[in-house]
Amino acid sequence: QVQLVESGGGLVQAGGSLRLSCAASGRTFSSYTMGWFRQAPGKEREFVAAISWSRITGRVYYADSVKGRFTISRDNAENTVFLQMNSLKPEDTAVYYCAARESQYIATTQNLYYYWGQGTQVTVSS
Repeated sequence: QVQLVESGGGLVQAGGSLRLSCAASGRTFSSYTMGWFRQAPGKEREFVAAISWSRITGRVYYADSVKGRFTISRDNAENTVFLQMNSLKPEDTAVYYCAARESQYIATTQNLYYYWGQGTQVTVSS
């Protein structure tokens, strides 16, 4: 079992920044590929970013909509994954979810992630 708890959401003006954190507990964190997804009101949940487990160094993947603005990283010693969000836009407003899958391969499909956090709200005002 893996438990995930997100934090760091809030209200920010367009052009601002936020840093989301996802603290993991349970099984070996470094064996999991971690992802961030988001769901805006009235829309389906969508992939944002993912980072593979530590044995494959430095592999990350981003949705085109956030590439160049968001950065995913992980601290295996602290069992935490981060999402640094810069140059935020009103269309980034959503509930952001952290997810984990026990695989070395990155996936962008939510049904390939088995463990999910409860979500944290990010609101970007114009």
